[in-house]
Amino acid sequence: MALPRRRNLSYNRFRSLVKFISSISGVLLILFAFLSFLAPSPNESQHFHLRHHHNSFNAVVEDPVTSGDSVFHNQSSGGKLDRDIWSSRNAKFFYGCSNVSAKFAKAEAVSRPTRYLAIATSGGLNQQRTGITDAVVAARILNATLVVPKLDQKSFWKDASNFSEIFDVDWFISSLSKDVKIIKQLPKRGGKSWTPYTMRVPRKCSERCYQNRVLPVILKRHHAVQLNKFDYRLANKLDTDLQKLRCRVNYHALKFADPILEMGKTLVHRMRMRSKRYIALHLRFEPDMLAFSGCDYGGGEKERNELGAIRKRWKTLHKNNPDKQRRQGKCPLTPEEVGLMLRALGYGSDVHIYVASGEVYGGEETLRPLKSLFPNFYSKDTIATKEELAPFSSFSSRMAALDFIVCDESDVFVTNNNGNMARILAGRRKYFGHKPTIRPNAKKLYRLFLSRSNMTWEAFASRVRTFQRGFMGEPKEVRPGRGEFHENPSACICEDSEAREKATTYSRGKKNGKLDDSSRKKEVIVSDDQNDYDDNDEPRWPDLDDDENQVWPQEKLHYNGTGSDYDAVISDEPELEEMLSD
Repeated sequence: MALPRRRNLSYNRFRSLVKFISSISGVLLILFAFLSFLAPSPNESQHFHLRHHHNSFNAVVEDPVTSGDSVFHNQSSGGKLDRDIWSSRNAKFFYGCSNVSAKFAKAEAVSRPTRYLAIATSGGLNQQRTGITDAVVAARILNATLVVPKLDQKSFWKDASNFSEIFDVDWFISSLSKDVKIIKQLPKRGGKSWTPYTMRVPRKCSERCYQNRVLPVILKRHHAVQLNKFDYRLANKLDTDLQKLRCRVNYHALKFADPILEMGKTLVHRMRMRSKRYIALHLRFEPDMLAFSGCDYGGGEKERNELGAIRKRWKTLHKNNPDKQRRQGKCPLTPEEVGLMLRALGYGSDVHIYVASGEVYGGEETLRPLKSLFPNFYSKDTIATKEELAPFSSFSSRMAALDFIVCDESDVFVTNNNGNMARILAGRRKYFGHKPTIRPNAKKLYRLFLSRSNMTWEAFASRVRTFQRGFMGEPKEVRPGRGEFHENPSACICEDSEAREKATTYSRGKKNGKLDDSSRKKEVIVSDDQNDYDDNDEPRWPDLDDDENQVWPQEKLHYNGTGSDYDAVISDEPELEEMLSD
């Protein structure tokens, strides 16, 4: 009997001990779980993760530069890179060349005294600029005298300025006097004002198109013709001499009027006083632009209702799939995404940014993440007084001209869409030394932004730099003849082959420790950042053209565009076309 009792006593003691250990373990587990909930994730300091939904630009974000536990704490300098972020590689070997050739006859030898061409431009400042440039070439094709172009005063932008209030008209006439005869107004006919015959030509009308469509009207009927809605009415590909004439107009003859030029220089000077270098950002995040894009930025029902109401103003816009639009790169980046792209490319928090933008959708709340990344944030309204801007503030084109000057003079220009201002400035910056011009590869960056919370900052930044190759404004980044001529004026960009060959020889010799004869052979060097133009990465926007403006089949061979975007839209709804023009 004693043995079973001892066994029962031992068993009861063992059960009590197990229960006690289990209770203690349970308490410890609960305590550990509670502490784990309160403690930060062990990977938090290693992973790139902002505390908000990746699509919502209305969310409040902690300052990613100064926050103590932020991943950007050690990235405020932009990181160490193996390249100069303020200049284009190999730019020193290329230069603008638009001098007239010996075979290009002077205007006095080809102009016919009974031929007059007038044009009425369309759109905002930069769309009108393309029209003015192309009008000079059209007049040369027709051997006609050009009347100083009329600017669109009834468009969405509602700017009543005439040509001489935006551009230096006397300089325009005199600097082109050897190419085309230009007069300020049509001469009187029989003592009365002369009203020209009005007509339109198709988009991308070639030299042959003008000779077949416009010249017979001038010769047989009226002697004076006005081409209305004149923008992108000249083919992309022309004879080299005509292309160079385009460049002489755009880069030399079209000079802003003195009041605009002086105020623009003042703004540039004030940016330079703040910092030796600065970035200019054309943000294009206005409500109208977002409504047109049909994109979803995570603002919920409120955003859909607001932007949807704006979109209904244009009957020709069909419903879009927001996710599809974003995947195809057809949506502007949010201000925060632009900032993250720039930081990944190596621009630190000390960089000064000038923002050219209208009303930003969401206001300061939308801009806050960008300003957190780049606190030195300016616009013409913050570096000039209301009194200084008063002569310009009631005129949208004059205000746009001020932004144009500051962006043109910037060390780096960043565009958030491929509109007219972006195209004109991209071409101009190539012509005058290939200053860096960054265009986001929105299609690939979108997928990267979606997955950014699952990778380290270093991995994110590396992929941004990879995806941006071919979108940084480097020489030969776009093959000659591709894209809009105003964006890629390849006929006016020459290469100093001799200087490049010498540099290649020196580089090879330095690498090998000597300069031998075998290293002196000529070769073409391709920049690491150079990339063939990928049409699949270029946004394509709805074609709203009408039958009248379709390019003739025989003319299509002369146009090798890279896809339309906001600004290539052609519509009978003036507000839509003009709103998108800059």
